Amino acid sequence: MTAADLVHLAGPISDEPGPGLFLRIVLIASFVGVGLLAWILLRAGKKN
Repeated sequence: MTAADLVHLAGPISDEPGPGLFLRIVLIASFVGVGLLAWILLRAGKKN
């Protein structure tokens, strides 16, 4: 699956051209995931 295929699949998500809203959702989800991972690792480090 190429990047063009992903952009084509994400097309119905927003009316604006390009990835737009889909890209914002992916970026926000990745930041939340990194935050959760950091929080879990910091909690695990405190127990030792």
